[in-house]
Amino acid sequence: MRRWSLIVYQKLAALGGNFFRIEWIFFVALYNFRQLELNPLPRRRLKESQALVTGASSGIGREIALQLATAGAHVLAVARRQNRLDDLVTEFHSLRDSQPKSKTGANDKAGSITPISGDLTIESDRQRWADWCQTNWGGLDILVNNAGSGAIGRFDTSSPERVRKLMEVDFFGPVELTRACLPLLKQRSKTNRPAIVMVGSVLAHRAVPLKSEYCAAKFALRGWAESLRCELAGERIEVLQIDPTTTRSEFLDSLIDTPAGTKSESIGSMSPQRVATLTIQAIERSKRRMVLSVGGRLLLSASRWFPGIVDRILSR
Repeated sequence: MRRWSLIVYQKLAALGGNFFRIEWIFFVALYNFRQLELNPLPRRRLKESQALVTGASSGIGREIALQLATAGAHVLAVARRQNRLDDLVTEFHSLRDSQPKSKTGANDKAGSITPISGDLTIESDRQRWADWCQTNWGGLDILVNNAGSGAIGRFDTSSPERVRKLMEVDFFGPVELTRACLPLLKQRSKTNRPAIVMVGSVLAHRAVPLKSEYCAAKFALRGWAESLRCELAGERIEVLQIDPTTTRSEFLDSLIDTPAGTKSESIGSMSPQRVATLTIQAIERSKRRMVLSVGGRLLLSASRWFPGIVDRILSR
C-alpha cells in the first residue's frame, strides 16, 4: 500500500500546484530511506543466535548488546574498557534474574554476554575476537559494527593526523573486522540468514560543516556497505545500514583532536535505548537501511529537493 501511495503522490506532484508539491516533500520525508519490500523475509529469530557487538562499553553499542542478550542471543561484547564491559555483564545478570522464570526455574529467554576488551584498530585484537567466535561458537550469526569516534572543527585548521585517526576507527576498523568475520558468517549462511549491521549516521547521507572528517568516514562506510550488500546477496548474508541522528551518549566525550567541552550543534536527539530498540527491530525484519528519526529524514529530503537553500542554512 505504501508503495502505491508513493506513486500516486509523485504523479500528483508532477501535475503542478503548490499544495501537492508541499505534500510531496513531507510524504518523502516520512517514507524516504525506508525499505519497500514486496516480498518481506521471515522475521529473524534472535534467541540462541550469536552476535559480535563492537563499542559495547557505552552508548548505542552497550544497549544493543544488552537488548540482544535479553532477547536470548549470545553476545560477544567488545570495547577498549574492560571495566565497563564487566559492568555491562553485571547489569545483564540483574535484568535476567529479575525476569519471570518457567516452571522449571529456568529463564526461557536466557542469553549471555561475554566481555573481551581490545582495540578495533589493532589487527591482532580483531583476529582474536574472530578466533574466539570460531572456537566457541563455530561461526557467527550477527556482526554489529557500532564502534566509532568523532571530531569537531574546521578542516583547514586541523592536523593530518585527525582525519587518519578517525578513518582508522570509523572506516578501516569495521571494514577489516568484517573481513576477519566473513568466513564465520559464511559458515552460517547455509542454514541461517547472517547479518552485518552498520551503525552509521544521518551524516552518512548529508554532510555538515565542522564535521568533515566524520562525514567522510560515514559516507565511505555506507558506500562500502552498499557494494558489499550486492556482493554477498547470493550467499544469503544481509548487510543492514542503520543511521541514527545525534544520540545522548558519551560520544562527545571522546572526540579526536578536539578541544575539551566542544559542543555539537544539532536539532533534537535520541536516547541510546531508543536507537538500540529500532536497530533490533531492523535486524529482526531485515531492513536494509533505516534513517531512524523524522528530523533526519526531513533533512535528507530537504537536501535532495532544495540543496542550495540547505547549504546556505548550514553555512551560517
